[in-house]
Amino acid sequence: MARTITLGAIQTSYGMDLDANIEKTKGFIREAAAKGAQVILPSELFQGPYFCVAQEEHWFTQAYPWRTHPCVVALQPLAAELGVVIPVSIFEREGPHYFNSLVMIDADSSLMGVYRKSHIPDGPGYMEKYYFRPGDTGFKVWDTRFGRIGVGICWDQWYPECARSMALMGAEVLLYPTAIGSEPHDDSLDTALPWRRAMQGHAVSNVIPVVGANRTGFEPWDGYANGGQRFYGSSFIANHRGDLVAEFGRDDEGVLTAEFDLDFLTTHRAAWGFFRDRRTDLYGHLYQPRP
Repeated sequence: MARTITLGAIQTSYGMDLDANIEKTKGFIREAAAKGAQVILPSELFQGPYFCVAQEEHWFTQAYPWRTHPCVVALQPLAAELGVVIPVSIFEREGPHYFNSLVMIDADSSLMGVYRKSHIPDGPGYMEKYYFRPGDTGFKVWDTRFGRIGVGICWDQWYPECARSMALMGAEVLLYPTAIGSEPHDDSLDTALPWRRAMQGHAVSNVIPVVGANRTGFEPWDGYANGGQRFYGSSFIANHRGDLVAEFGRDDEGVLTAEFDLDFLTTHRAAWGFFRDRRTDLYGHLYQPRP
């Protein structure tokens, strides 16, 4: 009997109320599970608005230790009730350190561990270096009930090294929770299509399904009379060829699902030979900061 996995992605808007955001996410998780999803991905930092649009110190009060983060605590029993895996993106506090992190909850509600975002952006509307340290966990892959899952967080998704590292660690699917949209410094800059293409490329180069779950909607900037961030949605599930097998537009809210045959993908990945033909003896410059 073939080993299959059904992936789900949530696309929705979020507001200021933590509890309301959690309840909204729970509703979509239930909807995805009812459609057969076994691994269900909410978007990045769904605990509240995407606060990294400016440097505001009061947001540090919204970080929690990963094991006791309200989003984690609330979704643990739901994972067990529905028998689903839930990767949970959080604002994490560890002592005096702060991270953009993800906690993997397995289908029995057990906490499998934490991944801390490796690549931290810093630019207009995405001032994450003010809030987050670069991750110190290294890339992570988890053996969940339904398959071996690798997860990067938002800016990680632009780096082929991140995807390839997780594939080399045996990941069978790659997931990317995201919060991305308008560019405040340039109204003409729209990265929605390149955002997708980057991850579709990861799918092709690693012969692996990829899921991108983005938020949608307009979020006014806290404390500013004018301005805000419009997130462009466009969440998707791509197959091992990079084809979009499920996708949302910019303003849709709901869940996407798609099923994959993991046994077929294991054999097909071997047949392509991408991992057989790697020339690691030539790649030394990849780990030098200034080759």
